[in-house]
Amino acid sequence: MSDSTPAFSQNGADLFIPDGAALPEALTRTTHLGIGAHADDLEFFAWPGIEACFGRDDRWFTGVTITDGGGSPRTGPYADWPDEKIRRARAAEQRAAAVIGEYAAIAQLAWPSALVKDAAQAGPLITELETLLRLARPEVVYMHNPADRHDTHVACFWRTLAALRRLPAAERPKAVYGCEVWRSLDWLVGTDRGKLPAGGRPHLQAALAGVFDTQIAGGKRYDLAVPARRLANATFDDSHAVDRDPGITYAIDLTPLVADDALDPVAFTLRLVDNLRRDIRERLERFGG
Repeated sequence: MSDSTPAFSQNGADLFIPDGAALPEALTRTTHLGIGAHADDLEFFAWPGIEACFGRDDRWFTGVTITDGGGSPRTGPYADWPDEKIRRARAAEQRAAAVIGEYAAIAQLAWPSALVKDAAQAGPLITELETLLRLARPEVVYMHNPADRHDTHVACFWRTLAALRRLPAAERPKAVYGCEVWRSLDWLVGTDRGKLPAGGRPHLQAALAGVFDTQIAGGKRYDLAVPARRLANATFDDSHAVDRDPGITYAIDLTPLVADDALDPVAFTLRLVDNLRRDIRERLERFGG
C-alpha cells in the first residue's frame, strides 16, 4: 500500500492490484467498474464488463466488493468454519478471481452487512465509494438493481447511487446498469429490459465461478445456476426469434437516476412494475372472450 491508497474505515479492507501497477494509475485506467455486495456477486452480474475488458490494454475492469461476507450460509467442508475464517477465505477467493479475470484492481471494503443496511451508519461507506469513483472515473458502472429481493443488495444499491450522485455531472459514468442477482429481471417488459450479452468465453466464466469454493462446496451451486439463467434468458427472451446470443444478463438502465438527482428511485422502480401490470392486463383483455 502506498500513500496514495484510498483510506478505508473497516478492519480487513483491502485494495489489490493483480498486475502490480502503481497507484493511482492502476485505478485511473478503469473503464468499466462493478460494485457488488459480496465476493462473487461481481463475477455473476458484472460479467459483461469483465469480458469487455479481458485481454485488452485500452479497457480495464475494476471491482468493488462492499461487505465482508461473514454471514454467508455454509455446509459441507465449511459447515463448522467461524465467520472470521469465512471472511478471510472469501476475500482470498475474490483476489484470485481478480487475477483470473485480469482486473485493474479489486477493492474489498469489508463492511458488515448490518452497517450497510443502516442508513444512519452508512455515511463513511458512501464516502469510500465516492472516493473510488472519483479516482476510477469509469465510463460504465454495473451495480445492484433496486428491485432485488436481497436486503443487503438493495442497501448497496442505495449507497452506490448516493455515491454516484455526489459526483460532478462531468465525472458521472455514461452508462449505469442495475443487474439481476436475487430477483431475475425477465419480468421487465421489452422496452424496460436491458440485455447485456453474457454468453462469451464460457471457460473463463467457469474459472471465475469455480474460484468461490466457500460458496459452491459450501452449499450454493452458483456455478451452475448463473450460466443456466443466462442461457434461459437468451432462449426465452423472444418467442418469435432464434437465440441471438448464448447468454444474456438482464439489467435495468439506471443511467437516468444517475443523471438526474431529482428522480425518485422508488417511483422510478415502481413505474417498471406498473408497466408489467399494464402489459399483463392489455394482453388478457386483447384475447378475452
